[in-house]
This record gives sequence, C-alpha cells and structure tokens, in this order.
Amino acid sequence: MQLVDLNYLGQPEAIASALLETPEGYAAVDPGPTTSVEALRAALAQRGATMADLRWLLLTHIHLDHAGATGVLVRENPKLRVFVHERGARHLAAPERLLESATRIYGERMAELWGEFLPVPAEHLHALRGGERLQLGGRALRVAATPGHAWHHVAYLDEPTGTAFVGDVAGERYPGCDFAIPVTPPPDIDLDVWRDSWEQLRQWNPGALFLTHFGVFTDVAAHLDQLERRTLAWGERVRETLAEPGTDEARARRFYDWVDQELHALLPEPIARRYAHTAGVLESWTGLARYWRRKTG
Repeated sequence: MQLVDLNYLGQPEAIASALLETPEGYAAVDPGPTTSVEALRAALAQRGATMADLRWLLLTHIHLDHAGATGVLVRENPKLRVFVHERGARHLAAPERLLESATRIYGERMAELWGEFLPVPAEHLHALRGGERLQLGGRALRVAATPGHAWHHVAYLDEPTGTAFVGDVAGERYPGCDFAIPVTPPPDIDLDVWRDSWEQLRQWNPGALFLTHFGVFTDVAAHLDQLERRTLAWGERVRETLAEPGTDEARARRFYDWVDQELHALLPEPIARRYAHTAGVLESWTGLARYWRRKTG
C-alpha cells in the first residue's frame, strides 16, 4: 500500500489517496478531485505504471475532495470499475443535485477548487451496501457501511495489511500529531448512527487507520476513543448554542472561538492554527446544528 499525497492546490498533507497493488493492476482509494489528478498520475509513474494500469476506484463517499475526479478518470480509462455506496452511486451517474449542493457552498470557486466533474456511466458503477468482501486481483477487502459523516459513507479493510480506509468517519489528523478533530459539515451528520460506525471499526480491530486527511495511524483504539469523545462534546456545545440569542452566524462564530481555545490549549501555536484554518470548524457547526434541528423537529 502506498500513501499518495495529492498535494491539493499545492498544499502538502491535505488530501491523501492510496494505491493498492495487485497482479492485475492497481486500486486507488479516494482518488481526490480533478485538480489533483496529476499527483495520482505521478505516483503511478514512480511505480512504472500509468493510468491504464489503474483497474479499480474504491470510494469511501462522493464528496468532491474524495471522489471528484472519478468521472474524469473513467473517461481516460474505460476499464475502471468504481465501488461506491448505493446511495452515492446514483449521484455519480446523475450528479446534478451533488453539483448544485456543492455550488451553493463554493460558488464561483468550484472549478478552481475541484476542477472538472463528469458523470460516471452506470456500467462502471458497482453499488455497495456494506458487508461485502471484494476480491480485486486476488487482494481481499472487506466493506462496511459507516454513516455518520455521510449516509453514503463506507470503509474498507485491506486484509493483507490490516489497514482500514476510513474516509472522514474517523475525522482528521495530521502526521506527527495525536490530536483527532471531527469533520461534521452538512447535510448528513447523524451522531446516533455515527456511534455504530465507530463500533464497526473497533470490531474490525485494524492494525492502522488510513485517514484521507491525513495519513496512516496505528494507535487505533486511542484515536477512535478520542474522536468519539470530541465529536460528542462538539455536538453538545452546538446544541447549547442553538438556545443562545443571536443569529446562526454569531452562534457559529462563538463555537469556532470555543474550539479555537481548545486547540490552543492542547497544541503548539502553528499546529493549532493549522487545525483551526483547515478543518472547516464553521461548517462543522452548521452540520451539527442541522442534525439537532432535524432531531428536535
């Protein structure tokens, strides 16, 4: 297994993909956005391979930073098979709603941030529900449905290495740091089902977690325990802000300041600033606020 730093928009350690080698070609886990395709191409070239040697894409979910390049890669390599949760497959085949939702968030920066997004022909899509065991060129991977961050989220356990590819369901963390931070943007955050997803990862008992943001971490139990505590604490703090006066913008800003205080209390200044600026804390307030409002009616 090779970690590929996609060097997203020139930023190292922002988005990771993974290449899995088999006798029949390569699988890529979460190929990233189209703006980072050349980094994936270069990683294959380092192994003496080309995009034609890429046989399978394993998507944890269809958010643009994880899966935005899928259609472009299929256009370049018509042999590609794409594995994705069944609730995400239809949005890859007909991406109008996905792109409309993303455009509401990113506006005129869509092309700059993510590049071209193409529909994926249905014949290339292999819909997953969770519970499958894939055989890719003789390499065995287990699949689990892991909602919480997104309803169409899955995780993959690579049996040869014991590495679990967990997308965003296990949060974000940077190399050399033991601080795990939740990722809770709208629209699908659900703390109730997220607990079950963390438990599924524990039951796998993997030797390592591969986080798209960013890296491979072997302290699996400590990471998941910390992330669960922090995610639930964030949820409670957001619930409290909803009872406070003011606008949602003001509530989100107060939540950001609360998180920022924790970051600076626990981490050196440069690392705290990095987490605060890149982890989407304001968007995380919005996702958790939507969860509580939907839950309480």
